[in-house]
Amino acid sequence: LPIGTLGLVMNIPLFILGWKKIGKALLFSSLYATAVSSVMIDALAAVHTFQPMDPILACLYGGAICGVAFGVMLRQSATTGGTELAARLLKLESISIGTLCLVIDVLVTFGYALIFRDMTRALYGVIALYVSSLLMDRVVYGPNAAKMAYIISERSEEITQKLLELDRGVTLLDGRGAWSGQRKDVILCAFGRSHIVPIKKLVQEIDPDAFVIVCDAHEILGEGFGTYTPGGL
Repeated sequence: LPIGTLGLVMNIPLFILGWKKIGKALLFSSLYATAVSSVMIDALAAVHTFQPMDPILACLYGGAICGVAFGVMLRQSATTGGTELAARLLKLESISIGTLCLVIDVLVTFGYALIFRDMTRALYGVIALYVSSLLMDRVVYGPNAAKMAYIISERSEEITQKLLELDRGVTLLDGRGAWSGQRKDVILCAFGRSHIVPIKKLVQEIDPDAFVIVCDAHEILGEGFGTYTPGGL
């Protein structure tokens, strides 16, 4: 069977499982996306033979195009079946959708390497998968991606006031130094990526000895950030 047709046939069990666990909307949108994808793969192969290209370039650009495309479909509650649908069905709270797809794809890729004894193609495949997962997460979570900072300082009141003046939401957590036993306020602040430099500069000016931990937050929900939608990623 042609590759596109074979891919559509192999996705049937996943579509049945998706219909039972997620609903008809996902099934119909994913069936449409998979059908169009399969037709385009076979149609392009029929009218044009692509010449071999440098494997690294194929991995980078192919991975980027696939990552953006899969991310766009996932944002619209659709998939082309396969890994993306499997990841949507698993949907672990602690792992982003792109990372989950990467884990599943890497397992499949190394399964291919063991069966066909072709480690070189498998390693190229992992590069493409990694690029794809990064772009997929950027598209799916991009608008809500942000930073989160924990600030521990003796001058927490002054820092809090300045952060409020920047129109940043601040939450004060009760903390206690393990060595000194002294009670301290821990400032928790979520902010967009563009605010990271002004906030670090603000803290440095008020208290150069402050302890600051900046973390990536791939999604923040609430006022000023994203909103939760049932069935979303």
